[in-house]
Amino acid sequence: MRLGVLDVGSNTVHLLVVDAHPGARPLPAHSHKAELRLAQLLDEDGAIGPEGVDRLITVVHEALQAAEDKGVEDLLPFATSAVREARNADDVLARVRDETGVELTVLSGAEEARLTFLAVRRWFGWSAGKLLVLDIGGGSLEIAYGIDEEPDAAVSLPLGAGRLTAARLPGDPPDPDDVRALRRHVRTEIARTVGEFSRFGAPDHVVATSKTFRQLARIAGAARSAEGLYVQRELKRASLEAWVPRLAAMTAAERAELPGVSEGRANQLLAGALVAEAAMDLFHVESLEICPWALREGVILRRLDHMDQG
Repeated sequence: MRLGVLDVGSNTVHLLVVDAHPGARPLPAHSHKAELRLAQLLDEDGAIGPEGVDRLITVVHEALQAAEDKGVEDLLPFATSAVREARNADDVLARVRDETGVELTVLSGAEEARLTFLAVRRWFGWSAGKLLVLDIGGGSLEIAYGIDEEPDAAVSLPLGAGRLTAARLPGDPPDPDDVRALRRHVRTEIARTVGEFSRFGAPDHVVATSKTFRQLARIAGAARSAEGLYVQRELKRASLEAWVPRLAAMTAAERAELPGVSEGRANQLLAGALVAEAAMDLFHVESLEICPWALREGVILRRLDHMDQG
């Protein structure tokens, strides 16, 4: 069957269309995305303003049309941290439902971490052993660890690249004092969770997902996306540590000139790099591998599993 996943994230609204059936690898058929940056549209009270909601509804309508055009049989719509943590989340969800007919499922941070972990486990298989999975989104950082398909530990922290940029890095280029303050904040938040994972022992394989990690790996020398899904891509902590001060000295326009960095994500790449560097350091990770599957694929795989059981 042809499935569609509608992901209302903190940075983008992304429709992924796949051809899928239980027991088979989902095959991507179409991708439709719009930069919305909901995490940066929150007002002082933490609510998504009327303009932001209007834009969200417009983008959902466009995604629905794309899904219809591509013959999607079943649409799986969900929202992550930007909607989850908005003060007016219930009103936003009601307007989307009333004006588009789409009932967005709001995933908790722990659910995001678990579904991303499932996708990574399926991609690498059982031979990867104990996995530590890191995922930096626009609104949150997810960390998960385990040896099965369900992680033994999974947490979500409010350390998304878009959120941190909007709240803590106003300058372009950012003020060095702001960068140092953000570095301290990120490390304090992540350090609180390390003990929850370290009691399980060292992972056999450390994996990262998300656009932020892919862009950081690319500027550090990893293969271009055009070279295909199956090319191994790694990010070494030493390379990342060398890049952080360089990114801090650049304007967003200068970062957008780097290989693999999109104009829409350039302004938040430094915040993402600080989070990635802190996580790799505090979890004693020298090198990690980039996985092309993440949350959207996890949602699809969970849906296929339920079909198989039914």
